[in-house]
Amino acid sequence: MLFAALAVFVFAQAASARNGAQSAADAAALAAAQQARDELVLDLGDVIGEDADWLDWLDLPGEALTVGDAEAAARQLAADNDSAVEAFQQRQVDGRPGFQVDVRTNYAVGESIIPGTENMRARASATAVIQPRCDFSLDADPAQPVELNCDGEPVNIDPEDFDPDDLPDASVMFSVHLAE
Repeated sequence: MLFAALAVFVFAQAASARNGAQSAADAAALAAAQQARDELVLDLGDVIGEDADWLDWLDLPGEALTVGDAEAAARQLAADNDSAVEAFQQRQVDGRPGFQVDVRTNYAVGESIIPGTENMRARASATAVIQPRCDFSLDADPAQPVELNCDGEPVNIDPEDFDPDDLPDASVMFSVHLAE
């Protein structure tokens, strides 16, 4: 009976470490995608009125998304969760750009009755993607005023009289969520 209780305790220790690693991976992947989304909107503000294809950015073509500070954001959130990023890569999931982050906990599973587990660290992986929220008329002329419908919130952009500060918060134009 005592052995069964100790075995359950060992599995609980491992599950707790695994849950901590998964939380760190989720937070790191979301932080990377949110940072990239914020940079995307800043870059979009720079090209409206300058680039005739600025409406294409709203569909998130691969070349519009840059890594920028996304990896640093992922590493910081992993560290805040007592973990370290082992791998970071840009990915496409169902045609949406995102980031996959693999983490390892800085803390071990702990001492137990099973030899060799005291130094084992948990690992986990998560992927977060960026998804557009705005629709616009397919025949919209990017040189003329355009009305975007961002999940029911209207956003009016006039390329001739545009101030980047007029753009709404990045979360209005693009959502970020875990994909895996």
